[in-house]
Amino acid sequence: MKPTIALLPSALLGPAVWQPVHAALTRRGWDVITADGRGSSTAEVQSRYLDGLPDDRPYFVVPHSNAGLYVPGIVAVRSVAACVFVDAVLPGRAGDVPVAPEPLLVLLRDLADPDGMLPPWTEWWAQEDVAALFPDAEVRAQVAAEQQRLPLSYFEETVAVSADWSRVPAAYVAFGETYADECREAESRGWPTTELTGNHLHMLHDPEGTAEAIHRSLP
Repeated sequence: MKPTIALLPSALLGPAVWQPVHAALTRRGWDVITADGRGSSTAEVQSRYLDGLPDDRPYFVVPHSNAGLYVPGIVAVRSVAACVFVDAVLPGRAGDVPVAPEPLLVLLRDLADPDGMLPPWTEWWAQEDVAALFPDAEVRAQVAAEQQRLPLSYFEETVAVSADWSRVPAAYVAFGETYADECREAESRGWPTTELTGNHLHMLHDPEGTAEAIHRSLP
């Protein structure tokens, strides 16, 4: 059976961030699922991703951003033929991996309200920088409407990574410099890597080019 491409959006965003690429891959003849990972704890996020991926088929798993942390948990319980990390966090080789690095936690602790809740992701940064992430106001509104407010406690959690996840073939697609360190790490692991010039949500600006990069990265 030809694997289904499973697009995983960040837990901070919803399926709309992948919708143009989903459509582009479908036009190329792929069966595609976009799994919604929105949840308020790492356990809930992992469960939501798995709920979106029926266990009756193999997958090519394609995470974006912090969805990369959850790939080992998916590999453990689903049939995964390969992974393509797209401007995504790389899981550690094994052990407990922090959801957020300490510099980001410093920022988030300043943003949390008295109840420990964070504003939506697009309110973490300067608005001129956020505007540049989107091709137009309509797309920004669609993506922003699916954002959730997460508790600070989510980012203080860790995700358990089992060493055997790395038996699955993998590749990396980077958008600009946001995840340059991860791209170099992927190269050090011997993975095929592709670099597209753009920002962290480049797939919204160039869904066809992103779909082609994913397609070419698959075994």
